[in-house]
Amino acid sequence: MLFRYQAVDASNTPREGTIDAVTMDVAINSLQHRGYVVSSIDPLSEPNSIFNIKITAFERVSNKEVVIFSRQIATLFEAQVSALRVFRLLAAESDNSLLGRILTEVADDLQGGSSISNALAKHPDLFSPFYVSMVKAGEEAGKLDKTFDYLADYLDRTYEVVNKARNALIYPAFVITTFVAVMVLMLTLVIPRITDIIVSSGQEVPVYTRIVMWISSFFSNYIAFILFFIAVLAVGAWRFKRTAVGTRAFDELKLAVPYVGVLYEKLYLSRIADNLATMLASGISMVQALEITSEVVDNEVYKEILIGTIAEVKAGKSVSDALSEYPEIPGVMTQMAKVGEETGNLGSILETLAKFYRREVHTAVDTLINLIEPAMIVLLGLGVGTLLAAVLLPIYNIAGAI
Repeated sequence: MLFRYQAVDASNTPREGTIDAVTMDVAINSLQHRGYVVSSIDPLSEPNSIFNIKITAFERVSNKEVVIFSRQIATLFEAQVSALRVFRLLAAESDNSLLGRILTEVADDLQGGSSISNALAKHPDLFSPFYVSMVKAGEEAGKLDKTFDYLADYLDRTYEVVNKARNALIYPAFVITTFVAVMVLMLTLVIPRITDIIVSSGQEVPVYTRIVMWISSFFSNYIAFILFFIAVLAVGAWRFKRTAVGTRAFDELKLAVPYVGVLYEKLYLSRIADNLATMLASGISMVQALEITSEVVDNEVYKEILIGTIAEVKAGKSVSDALSEYPEIPGVMTQMAKVGEETGNLGSILETLAKFYRREVHTAVDTLINLIEPAMIVLLGLGVGTLLAAVLLPIYNIAGAI
């Protein structure tokens, strides 16, 4: 947010201008750190009309951009550049206006005396609890350059796995959408015209043709009602998903769908193992690592498992014994975690598990695609073929009778 200020510097020279800050207090603190005595400061209203607009609704920061600036931060810290200068420099050089504004606000907070982790925590949409906790651990250990390198590597791995899983579901979604669109268009535009020809011929209509004609008539007469019902259903599902019960139900559904559920299961296990391994390597305690992972795992089923594990670990149980009580956690994961605890190499064991489950995700995605492609083609062919056969065979009979 922009503020216009009037102030006097250390040599009693009047100063005025604008400053970008999160709040007025941060703006005043930033000016005071420059040695200014602020006499007045007011927020500048930002235009909202369609002309001269500052559009923010569609602005976003991609995972790739977060990875890149995390690596840049690591390089600059390694070169002994101060934190304030690092964020000022990256804010000025950023091609993404939203990222530039956020980094400017972080720099203003740093200039106001805040720590890096606290400044980043003010932007939860960009910096997850995992990211902030890793930075905090790096601050405490004095290894911020390595921490940001860890974060860049982690985000890169996470993006690769999630993106591959998402892309696997795009193809069947596209095919199903195309199939439904083709069927609806045929039922509402093509079939009614052919129906008129069949009815006017006076010939006996086969049962399967009558069924198709009835479906076509229903769609043609009630298409507006059907679309309205689908819209209401979609909005209702969206609102239900935003509730705690709805979120849990949808997360359970993800894991219950055949084949797709296996893919999601491996994705979440990979995320859990990778998060824990990365945080343990940074010196974060197991309990805190579990707490943070439960917040970023993005599935209520596994979140509840991790919360239950935290309670049992605090009560004195080992992580492997606590996880073994949940059927959603595979035996291989608990057994390997147990070996890691006994040998004192839990972090490296979890890293191995994360790599294993990442490979499993890739394999599951490839298998899913190999199964879906022929199934979708056969389904599309059968649907359209059956529809055409139901109406074209009577047409051929009419033509033969002439």
